[in-house]
Amino acid sequence: MHVPFIAVEGPIGVGKTSLAGEIAETFRFRLLKEIVDENPFLGKFYEDIDEWSFQTEMFFLCNRYKQLGDVKKAMHQQQEPVVADYHIFKNLIFAKRSLQPGDYAKYEQIYSILTADMPMPNVIVYLHAGLDTLMSRIAMRGREFEKNMDPAYIARLSADYEEFIGRFEAAHPDIPVLRFSGDRYDFVQNGGDREEILKEISRVIGKEAFSK
Repeated sequence: MHVPFIAVEGPIGVGKTSLAGEIAETFRFRLLKEIVDENPFLGKFYEDIDEWSFQTEMFFLCNRYKQLGDVKKAMHQQQEPVVADYHIFKNLIFAKRSLQPGDYAKYEQIYSILTADMPMPNVIVYLHAGLDTLMSRIAMRGREFEKNMDPAYIARLSADYEEFIGRFEAAHPDIPVLRFSGDRYDFVQNGGDREEILKEISRVIGKEAFSK
């Protein structure tokens, strides 16, 4: 395998950032965390999706473009392994769900231009969970702008992720996709669950990288 670049993905509340942090610590990878709380439009977005979706999605896209540009330099110049708590393809999932067709067409064009030469993860860790688990974890992390999040929105988002990850696997058969259920694995509270996931990742990227 080339320099490892792992992306942890899944719907809101599934535990992406927690697991990405564990992977970074275990394998001594650089950790790339998406910018969420810094988005000035996000609170307004959850209050009025139609009004604030384009601004919200463009903020995320531009910030992730800058982050991945920095990753590209680090991987090429320093051969530095990276784990990210997102894959930039998530932008299309959220944008398609929230934008009107005309705005989405414009957004997709901008996305294609910005991501044309971005580094592609060579391992995807896909986390999924049932609606009750997701809503419980969203409530536990206590973000103010998520307090009134509509369960129906999370359910639709989860379905979108399932559809998208299936298409991703078909389009990129050379990129391993490791699937883990958040209903089955509690990798935050349960050390055994966490160890099992980390060992599977170690198997894919090479056992010599496993440092715990």
